[in-house]
Amino acid sequence: MQDTKPPKTLTTDQKALEINLNNKIYGTFAEIGAGQEVARNFFQVGAAAGTIAKTMSAYDKEFSDAIYGKEDSGRYVCESRLYKMLDHEGKLLEDRLGDMCHLATFFSFADTVSAINYSRTIKGNGWMGVRFQHAPCSEYNELVIHVKMHDNDNKLQQEAIGDLGVNLIYACYYYMDNPEKLVESLIDGLEGRVTIDMIKATGPAFTIDNRLLSLYLVLFGLTEVTMFDQNKESTHASEFLYKKSLMVIRGNFRPPTLVTEDVIKSSFVQFKKEDYVDTERAYVITEITLDYLKDDEGNIDYQDFLDRTELICALGYKVIVSNCSNHQKLINYLGDYKIKKLGLVIGVRELLDIINEKYYGNQDGRLLVAFGELFTKNIKIYSYPVLLENNTIMNTENLPVPEGIKFLYKHLTDSNQIVDVADYESDMLYIDPKIVYENIANNNDGWQNKVPKKLVEIINEKNIFRNKKSS
Repeated sequence: MQDTKPPKTLTTDQKALEINLNNKIYGTFAEIGAGQEVARNFFQVGAAAGTIAKTMSAYDKEFSDAIYGKEDSGRYVCESRLYKMLDHEGKLLEDRLGDMCHLATFFSFADTVSAINYSRTIKGNGWMGVRFQHAPCSEYNELVIHVKMHDNDNKLQQEAIGDLGVNLIYACYYYMDNPEKLVESLIDGLEGRVTIDMIKATGPAFTIDNRLLSLYLVLFGLTEVTMFDQNKESTHASEFLYKKSLMVIRGNFRPPTLVTEDVIKSSFVQFKKEDYVDTERAYVITEITLDYLKDDEGNIDYQDFLDRTELICALGYKVIVSNCSNHQKLINYLGDYKIKKLGLVIGVRELLDIINEKYYGNQDGRLLVAFGELFTKNIKIYSYPVLLENNTIMNTENLPVPEGIKFLYKHLTDSNQIVDVADYESDMLYIDPKIVYENIANNNDGWQNKVPKKLVEIINEKNIFRNKKSS
């Protein structure tokens, strides 16, 4: 009888030893902030002389600046620091061993980490990356991630970083042809202890779109929130959102229509007029949740995801991919970056769904607590109206909220924590994105005047959404 058991996950020691015994893998380790835990794993399993050319830890800031240069931001745990480390160590490796490249594939590993401190005021996070060759004397590739550590102990967080580093190096050499396995394997032995909320792969060894890698992070449970920018490059909230103001537009975006464009523009104009919003430090970002990507059977069409985000990015907006079926998870995630003002833009129907979910899901006396968790002082919900079948417009004023919550709903609207998007284009409310999508998919005319002109060109040029089943 055939063995149907899933393959056993390799331990950290097994991975480190397999790399050590591979005489074609050779490189350096540079680690800042959490000891030298990654290199230590390779030393402990034996045969490290076949893998490690050098290890170092520039823990002192003055030494670190002298080696890698100063950061304009003054931060040491940041993406730019990691790339400076990879650049410096990679160049040294080439300068000193480059004429021996035919003997091995070289790599440079680096991490810059801030582990949890004694007073527990720092939660623990860091940047980690590998610059590596996939064949002797070949071009270099890079795999970079951002990690959050969840252990409530400094030593445990250091150990987690050590294990994660081994997983990362192993994935670069053994899973680069299997992107899904590559992503999943990063948390082998670390489930629940770390979150990986950004991943970026570059170089000839990687043929996969980084947007798909971002999607895999969320789909496989490595994080609940990740994002990429308008250039379709993976990015991280810490690199552009700290102490800024943010407006999030949640939607289906299949496709973005003229209504979508109006939702974003009109709500952002309104958002920038709010108190405590510095117009020069305010961002707008779109959000797609897994729920919006799944079909009736719970499957995700990866090309459909790429098509939607292709159009969003073409409009010039960053994209959040999340598994936040409710906004509370997204709010909690963004809380680490001390967002000054957060605006959430949703359709009025989704607003009603949120209110009903909070009301009927908290009949045990926690109603005020449940709403209080969502409606904190720096959060405001902007509701975009909908045109009903009887040609009336539903907005926050005539929203059919349950009788038992009307008192609380009135408080939220009176205090302007829930507001209507004010200066919207009422002439566009008739546009139904689902019908637009069906017309595109079935090669019917009539959709072109309901979609931004630049997107019409892209849809036709790249054959986006063509010959797909409606859903």
